[in-house]
Amino acid sequence: MSQAPTPFTEPIISHSDVARFCSTHVNLKREDAADYRAQVNRLREKLDAFVKEHPDYGLIKMLLNGSLAKGLGLKTLNDIDVALYLDADSVPSDNDELLTWLAEKLREAYPQMAPEQIQPSTHCIQITFKGTGLKVDVAPVWAIDGDDDDHGYLLNRETGKRILTSIPRHLRFTRKRKERQPDHYAQVVRLIKWWVKQRKAADPAFRMKSFMVEMVVAHLADRGQDLSRYPSALQAVFRYMVQSMMKERVSFRDYYPASKLPGPTGSAIEVFDPVNPENNVSFDYTEDVRRVLVDAAEDASDAVSEAEFATTKARAVSCWQRILGPAFRG
Repeated sequence: MSQAPTPFTEPIISHSDVARFCSTHVNLKREDAADYRAQVNRLREKLDAFVKEHPDYGLIKMLLNGSLAKGLGLKTLNDIDVALYLDADSVPSDNDELLTWLAEKLREAYPQMAPEQIQPSTHCIQITFKGTGLKVDVAPVWAIDGDDDDHGYLLNRETGKRILTSIPRHLRFTRKRKERQPDHYAQVVRLIKWWVKQRKAADPAFRMKSFMVEMVVAHLADRGQDLSRYPSALQAVFRYMVQSMMKERVSFRDYYPASKLPGPTGSAIEVFDPVNPENNVSFDYTEDVRRVLVDAAEDASDAVSEAEFATTKARAVSCWQRILGPAFRG
């Protein structure tokens, strides 16, 4: 794509307009995030007491994980990820058997909840709070004995296989990028997640995992991309996706050297977990999915450019609605 000329005047829709939309529609409110963390902490406290009473069950501890833990959650957040570390020698080895067993143990740990509030899913146990409808996905992690960084094997929701992970390392990875560009790194991640949410609603063939969004934005941030002006930051992300065709390997050097990465995997997209070089988080994305993703990014990039040169507010707003959805009013 050719570089667009610089406008002679300020665009009708500015950074402050996008930032205001983030505040009203995109971002999880601080007080809501605090309430959600408090609910998870109460679960953890009850589980800690239960673990002490039943040391033979093989339950070790619960850690907050995912977008809430990283401070990257959207306002529409309605499920929270937590990891429940287990002693592999004390729990069932079969995945299905483990999830059924774990649901029974959690019902025992939380007797104040009705049994139907605690149900096994394909890869986790889902706890649903009455009243709010908030869901907590409790994912089992087989702990590695004596590991100082809480490495363990997480049940992959797509394959049912166990993949090596470290929640503290993932949190430090995110914190490092947030510290380099306070507020703005997290905000651009949320904006791209919001765009993904709009695209998924409009096109069932569109796919882009939240974790993949985080990795793409982190990749650009590590290359020196300034994220402080949201229209230009979004344009940089979209242009990268188009120009690379999502064929460029995305990986990081925080916890392992490049030599640890595997040879060509044959996957249409290769975005590697910064904690585990063997985990391509987009391993199951097909060529068709890649093309849909790139086409959507190209449309979004064109919309940012058109909005920049729009001569009426109605036209500028219409362009931004292609990215942020119909709720955007400028």
